[in-house]
Amino acid sequence: MATGGEGGVRIGLSAVIMALRDPAPSDRRRPRQPELCVLTTDDHGVPALPFGPFDPVHDRTFELSLRAFVAAQTGFHAGFVEQLYTFGDAGRHAPRATRGPDRLREVSVGYLALTRETGGPDARWTPVPDIFPWEDRRDGRGLSPDLTAALADWAGSDTARRSRVAALFALDGRRWNEERALDRYELLYEAGLVEETARDRGLPSDVHGSNVQGPGVAMASDHRRILATGVGRLRGKLKYRPVLFELTGETFTLSGLQAAAEAVSGLTLHKQNFRRGVERAGLVAPTGQTSPATGGRPAELFRFTPADPDGGQAPGLALPAVR
Repeated sequence: MATGGEGGVRIGLSAVIMALRDPAPSDRRRPRQPELCVLTTDDHGVPALPFGPFDPVHDRTFELSLRAFVAAQTGFHAGFVEQLYTFGDAGRHAPRATRGPDRLREVSVGYLALTRETGGPDARWTPVPDIFPWEDRRDGRGLSPDLTAALADWAGSDTARRSRVAALFALDGRRWNEERALDRYELLYEAGLVEETARDRGLPSDVHGSNVQGPGVAMASDHRRILATGVGRLRGKLKYRPVLFELTGETFTLSGLQAAAEAVSGLTLHKQNFRRGVERAGLVAPTGQTSPATGGRPAELFRFTPADPDGGQAPGLALPAVR
Protein backbone atom coordinates (compact mmCIF):
# COMPACT_ATOMS: atom_id res chain seq x y z
CA MET A 1 0.00 0.00 0.00
CA ALA A 2 1.25 3.49 -0.81
CA THR A 3 -0.07 6.85 0.36
CA GLY A 4 0.73 10.15 -1.31
CA GLY A 5 2.51 13.10 0.15
CA GLU A 6 5.28 13.51 2.67
CA GLY A 7 5.14 10.96 5.46
CA GLY A 8 3.40 8.31 3.36
CA VAL A 9 4.43 4.69 3.03
CA ARG A 10 5.49 2.73 -0.03
CA ILE A 11 5.91 -1.05 -0.02
CA GLY A 12 8.70 -2.50 -2.09
CA LEU A 13 9.95 -6.02 -2.69
CA SER A 14 13.63 -7.05 -2.54
CA ALA A 15 14.89 -10.35 -3.95
CA VAL A 16 17.89 -12.24 -2.57
CA ILE A 17 18.43 -14.84 -5.30
CA MET A 18 21.43 -17.09 -4.70
CA ALA A 19 23.18 -19.74 -6.74
CA LEU A 20 26.48 -21.60 -6.78
CA ARG A 21 28.88 -20.78 -9.59
CA ASP A 22 32.46 -21.69 -10.43
CA PRO A 23 34.84 -18.70 -10.37
CA ALA A 24 35.93 -17.34 -13.73
CA PRO A 25 39.08 -19.04 -15.11
CA SER A 26 40.80 -15.63 -15.14
CA ASP A 27 40.11 -15.06 -11.43
CA ARG A 28 43.42 -15.98 -9.80
CA ARG A 29 42.36 -14.81 -6.34
CA ARG A 30 40.52 -18.02 -5.61
CA PRO A 31 41.12 -21.74 -6.02
CA ARG A 32 38.70 -23.56 -8.30
CA GLN A 33 35.96 -23.89 -5.69
CA PRO A 34 32.31 -23.01 -6.22
CA GLU A 35 31.23 -19.60 -4.95
CA LEU A 36 27.92 -18.63 -3.43
CA CYS A 37 26.71 -15.78 -5.66
CA VAL A 38 23.80 -13.36 -5.52
CA LEU A 39 21.86 -11.99 -8.47
CA THR A 40 22.41 -8.22 -8.67
CA THR A 41 21.37 -5.26 -10.77
CA ASP A 42 23.19 -1.98 -11.40
CA ASP A 43 22.11 1.14 -9.50
CA HIS A 44 24.15 4.00 -10.99
CA GLY A 45 27.33 1.91 -10.82
CA VAL A 46 26.57 0.31 -7.45
CA PRO A 47 25.39 -3.33 -7.11
CA ALA A 48 21.81 -3.68 -5.88
CA LEU A 49 19.37 -6.46 -5.25
CA PRO A 50 16.50 -6.69 -7.72
CA PHE A 51 13.92 -4.33 -6.22
CA GLY A 52 10.52 -3.09 -7.29
CA PRO A 53 7.50 -1.30 -5.81
CA PHE A 54 4.38 -3.29 -4.95
CA ASP A 55 1.26 -1.93 -6.63
CA PRO A 56 -1.79 -2.97 -4.55
CA VAL A 57 -4.10 -2.11 -7.42
CA HIS A 58 -2.46 -4.18 -10.14
CA ASP A 59 -0.34 -6.77 -8.27
CA ARG A 60 -2.39 -9.71 -7.01
CA THR A 61 0.28 -11.06 -4.61
CA PHE A 62 3.72 -10.02 -3.37
CA GLU A 63 5.31 -13.12 -4.89
CA LEU A 64 3.81 -12.63 -8.36
CA SER A 65 4.92 -8.99 -8.32
CA LEU A 66 8.44 -10.01 -7.27
CA ARG A 67 8.72 -12.64 -9.99
CA ALA A 68 7.58 -10.16 -12.62
CA PHE A 69 10.03 -7.37 -11.84
CA VAL A 70 12.95 -9.77 -11.32
CA ALA A 71 12.33 -11.13 -14.82
CA ALA A 72 12.01 -7.60 -16.21
CA GLN A 73 15.18 -6.28 -14.52
CA THR A 74 17.46 -9.31 -14.95
CA GLY A 75 15.97 -11.64 -17.55
CA PHE A 76 15.97 -14.31 -14.84
CA HIS A 77 12.93 -16.37 -13.84
CA ALA A 78 13.03 -17.24 -10.13
CA GLY A 79 12.33 -20.78 -8.97
CA PHE A 80 11.96 -21.60 -5.25
CA VAL A 81 10.98 -18.46 -3.29
CA GLU A 82 10.20 -17.82 0.39
CA GLN A 83 9.57 -14.65 2.35
CA LEU A 84 12.63 -13.53 4.29
CA TYR A 85 11.91 -10.47 6.44
CA THR A 86 10.34 -7.01 6.38
CA PHE A 87 12.70 -4.02 6.48
CA GLY A 88 11.05 -0.78 7.53
CA ASP A 89 13.43 1.17 9.75
CA ALA A 90 13.17 4.93 9.57
CA GLY A 91 15.98 6.53 7.63
CA ARG A 92 16.30 3.83 4.97
CA HIS A 93 18.23 5.23 2.03
CA ALA A 94 15.56 5.27 -0.73
CA PRO A 95 16.05 2.32 -3.09
CA ARG A 96 16.63 2.98 -6.77
CA ALA A 97 13.21 1.82 -7.94
CA THR A 98 11.28 4.33 -5.84
CA ARG A 99 13.34 7.54 -5.83
CA GLY A 100 11.31 10.69 -6.28
CA PRO A 101 10.06 13.93 -4.76
CA ASP A 102 7.26 12.39 -2.72
CA ARG A 103 9.60 11.38 0.17
CA LEU A 104 7.69 8.23 1.06
CA ARG A 105 8.74 5.99 3.94
CA GLU A 106 10.14 2.81 2.39
CA VAL A 107 9.07 -0.59 3.71
CA SER A 108 10.71 -3.49 1.88
CA VAL A 109 9.59 -7.12 2.06
CA GLY A 110 12.61 -9.32 1.41
CA TYR A 111 12.45 -12.69 -0.33
CA LEU A 112 15.01 -15.49 -0.46
CA ALA A 113 15.25 -17.61 -3.60
CA LEU A 114 17.62 -20.44 -4.54
CA THR A 115 18.33 -21.69 -8.01
CA ARG A 116 20.53 -24.04 -10.02
CA GLU A 117 20.21 -21.91 -13.15
CA THR A 118 22.57 -18.98 -13.67
CA GLY A 119 21.96 -18.19 -17.34
CA GLY A 120 20.10 -15.31 -18.93
CA PRO A 121 21.57 -12.52 -21.04
CA ASP A 122 21.01 -9.83 -18.41
CA ALA A 123 21.78 -11.87 -15.28
CA ARG A 124 24.63 -10.40 -13.18
CA TRP A 125 26.01 -12.66 -10.44
CA THR A 126 28.19 -11.19 -7.70
CA PRO A 127 30.18 -13.54 -5.41
CA VAL A 128 28.98 -13.22 -1.82
CA PRO A 129 32.62 -13.31 -0.53
CA ASP A 130 33.27 -10.13 -2.56
CA ILE A 131 30.50 -8.42 -0.57
CA PHE A 132 31.27 -10.00 2.82
CA PRO A 133 34.96 -11.06 2.66
CA TRP A 134 35.10 -11.65 6.43
CA GLU A 135 32.38 -14.32 6.09
CA ASP A 136 34.56 -16.66 4.00
CA ARG A 137 36.72 -18.68 6.40
CA ARG A 138 37.61 -21.51 4.02
CA ASP A 139 41.25 -22.54 3.99
CA GLY A 140 42.34 -20.02 6.59
CA ARG A 141 40.61 -17.00 5.06
CA GLY A 142 38.52 -14.62 7.15
CA LEU A 143 39.21 -11.41 9.03
CA SER A 144 42.05 -9.39 7.51
CA PRO A 145 44.77 -7.94 9.78
CA ASP A 146 43.63 -4.41 8.85
CA LEU A 147 40.02 -5.11 9.78
CA THR A 148 41.07 -6.86 13.00
CA ALA A 149 43.08 -3.78 13.97
CA ALA A 150 40.23 -1.42 13.05
CA LEU A 151 37.78 -3.40 15.20
CA ALA A 152 40.24 -3.28 18.10
CA ASP A 153 40.58 0.49 17.69
CA TRP A 154 36.81 0.92 17.66
CA ALA A 155 36.31 -1.26 20.75
CA GLY A 156 39.17 0.39 22.65
CA SER A 157 38.85 -0.22 26.38
CA ASP A 158 35.04 -0.52 26.25
CA THR A 159 34.34 -3.94 27.77
CA ALA A 160 30.94 -4.37 26.12
CA ARG A 161 32.31 -3.54 22.68
CA ARG A 162 35.30 -5.82 23.11
CA SER A 163 33.01 -8.66 24.13
CA ARG A 164 30.74 -8.14 21.11
CA VAL A 165 33.66 -8.12 18.70
CA ALA A 166 35.18 -11.24 20.24
CA ALA A 167 31.87 -13.12 20.23
CA LEU A 168 30.88 -12.24 16.67
CA PHE A 169 34.30 -12.56 15.02
CA ALA A 170 35.51 -15.58 17.02
CA LEU A 171 38.40 -13.84 18.75
CA ASP A 172 40.04 -14.91 22.04
CA GLY A 173 39.22 -18.56 21.41
CA ARG A 174 35.50 -17.97 20.80
CA ARG A 175 33.56 -20.25 18.45
CA TRP A 176 32.57 -18.86 15.04
CA ASN A 177 28.81 -18.87 14.45
CA GLU A 178 28.32 -18.79 10.69
CA GLU A 179 24.62 -17.91 11.03
CA ARG A 180 25.31 -14.46 12.56
CA ALA A 181 26.19 -12.76 9.27
CA LEU A 182 23.69 -9.95 9.89
CA ASP A 183 25.00 -9.25 13.41
CA ARG A 184 28.56 -8.96 12.07
CA TYR A 185 27.55 -6.60 9.28
CA GLU A 186 25.53 -4.43 11.68
CA LEU A 187 28.48 -4.19 14.06
CA LEU A 188 30.74 -3.09 11.20
CA TYR A 189 28.10 -0.54 10.16
CA GLU A 190 27.87 0.79 13.73
CA ALA A 191 31.67 1.00 13.89
CA GLY A 192 31.80 2.98 10.64
CA LEU A 193 33.91 0.33 8.92
CA VAL A 194 31.71 -0.20 5.86
CA GLU A 195 31.07 2.37 3.15
CA GLU A 196 27.33 2.47 3.74
CA THR A 197 27.85 4.11 7.15
CA ALA A 198 29.59 7.14 5.69
CA ARG A 199 27.14 7.33 2.79
CA ASP A 200 24.06 7.24 5.02
CA ARG A 201 25.51 9.81 7.45
CA GLY A 202 26.90 12.09 4.76
CA LEU A 203 30.45 11.63 6.05
CA PRO A 204 33.77 10.89 4.31
CA SER A 205 34.52 7.18 3.91
CA ASP A 206 37.47 7.34 6.34
CA VAL A 207 35.29 8.77 9.12
CA HIS A 208 37.32 7.01 11.84
CA GLY A 209 40.68 7.77 10.26
CA SER A 210 41.06 4.06 9.57
CA ASN A 211 43.01 2.66 6.66
CA VAL A 212 40.12 0.23 6.16
CA GLN A 213 38.25 1.78 3.25
CA GLY A 214 34.97 -0.09 3.52
CA PRO A 215 35.84 -3.81 3.31
CA GLY A 216 33.82 -5.65 0.73
CA VAL A 217 31.65 -4.38 -2.09
CA ALA A 218 29.14 -1.76 -0.93
CA MET A 219 25.56 -2.06 -2.16
CA ALA A 220 22.75 0.38 -2.84
CA SER A 221 20.28 1.36 -0.11
CA ASP A 222 20.30 -1.17 2.76
CA HIS A 223 20.66 -4.08 0.35
CA ARG A 224 23.83 -5.37 1.99
CA ARG A 225 21.87 -5.65 5.24
CA ILE A 226 19.08 -7.52 3.44
CA LEU A 227 21.64 -9.83 1.81
CA ALA A 228 23.31 -10.52 5.18
CA THR A 229 19.89 -11.54 6.50
CA GLY A 230 19.50 -13.92 3.58
CA VAL A 231 22.98 -15.43 4.04
CA GLY A 232 22.32 -16.07 7.74
CA ARG A 233 18.92 -17.59 6.99
CA LEU A 234 20.33 -19.91 4.34
CA ARG A 235 23.16 -21.07 6.58
CA GLY A 236 20.72 -21.82 9.38
CA LYS A 237 18.40 -23.75 7.07
CA LEU A 238 21.28 -25.98 5.94
CA LYS A 239 21.16 -27.70 9.32
CA TYR A 240 17.48 -28.63 9.43
CA ARG A 241 16.28 -28.63 5.80
CA PRO A 242 17.94 -30.15 2.70
CA VAL A 243 18.11 -26.74 0.98
CA LEU A 244 21.64 -27.34 -0.33
CA PHE A 245 20.18 -29.62 -2.98
CA GLU A 246 18.23 -26.64 -4.38
CA LEU A 247 21.65 -25.31 -5.44
CA THR A 248 23.35 -28.47 -6.73
CA GLY A 249 22.85 -30.36 -9.97
CA GLU A 250 20.67 -33.43 -10.30
CA THR A 251 23.75 -35.60 -9.74
CA PHE A 252 26.94 -34.81 -7.85
CA THR A 253 30.00 -36.34 -6.25
CA LEU A 254 30.36 -36.29 -2.48
CA SER A 255 33.39 -34.03 -2.90
CA GLY A 256 31.28 -31.67 -4.99
CA LEU A 257 28.52 -31.72 -2.39
CA GLN A 258 31.03 -30.89 0.35
CA ALA A 259 32.45 -28.02 -1.73
CA ALA A 260 28.91 -26.67 -2.15
CA ALA A 261 28.26 -26.87 1.61
CA GLU A 262 31.57 -25.10 2.26
CA ALA A 263 30.72 -22.31 -0.20
CA VAL A 264 27.39 -21.65 1.52
CA SER A 265 28.63 -21.95 5.11
CA GLY A 266 31.98 -20.24 4.48
CA LEU A 267 33.70 -23.03 6.41
CA THR A 268 36.22 -25.75 5.64
CA LEU A 269 34.51 -29.01 6.61
CA HIS A 270 36.01 -32.26 7.87
CA LYS A 271 35.85 -34.64 4.91
CA GLN A 272 35.21 -37.96 6.67
CA ASN A 273 32.78 -36.53 9.22
CA PHE A 274 30.83 -34.70 6.52
CA ARG A 275 30.45 -37.86 4.44
CA ARG A 276 29.42 -39.93 7.44
CA GLY A 277 26.79 -37.31 8.31
CA VAL A 278 25.37 -37.27 4.78
CA GLU A 279 25.18 -41.06 4.61
CA ARG A 280 23.74 -41.38 8.14
CA ALA A 281 20.97 -38.91 7.31
CA GLY A 282 20.01 -40.90 4.22
CA LEU A 283 20.12 -37.79 2.04
CA VAL A 284 21.84 -39.30 -0.99
CA ALA A 285 21.77 -42.48 -3.03
CA PRO A 286 24.31 -43.76 -5.57
CA THR A 287 23.35 -43.55 -9.24
CA GLY A 288 25.63 -46.36 -10.39
CA GLN A 289 27.53 -43.89 -12.55
CA THR A 290 30.83 -42.06 -12.21
CA SER A 291 31.86 -38.55 -13.10
CA PRO A 292 34.22 -37.85 -16.00
CA ALA A 293 37.70 -37.67 -14.51
CA THR A 294 40.51 -35.40 -15.62
CA GLY A 295 43.00 -37.58 -13.78
CA GLY A 296 43.01 -40.19 -11.06
CA ARG A 297 40.15 -42.45 -10.13
CA PRO A 298 36.63 -41.49 -11.37
CA ALA A 299 34.33 -40.38 -8.55
CA GLU A 300 30.95 -42.00 -7.92
CA LEU A 301 27.87 -39.91 -8.69
CA PHE A 302 25.00 -39.55 -6.23
CA ARG A 303 21.50 -38.07 -6.29
CA PHE A 304 19.35 -36.47 -3.60
CA THR A 305 16.74 -38.64 -1.87
CA PRO A 306 14.04 -36.15 -0.84
CA ALA A 307 12.17 -38.02 1.91
CA ASP A 308 12.56 -40.90 4.32
CA PRO A 309 10.66 -44.19 3.72
CA ASP A 310 7.88 -43.10 6.09
CA GLY A 311 7.25 -39.92 4.12
CA GLY A 312 8.79 -37.55 6.67
CA GLN A 313 10.72 -34.36 5.93
CA ALA A 314 14.33 -34.95 4.94
CA PRO A 315 16.77 -33.52 7.50
CA GLY A 316 19.49 -30.96 6.94
CA LEU A 317 23.24 -31.42 6.85
CA ALA A 318 25.72 -31.57 9.68
CA LEU A 319 28.53 -29.05 9.23
CA PRO A 320 31.59 -30.55 10.94
CA ALA A 321 34.01 -27.66 10.54
CA VAL A 322 37.76 -28.17 10.74
CA ARG A 323 38.93 -26.39 13.90
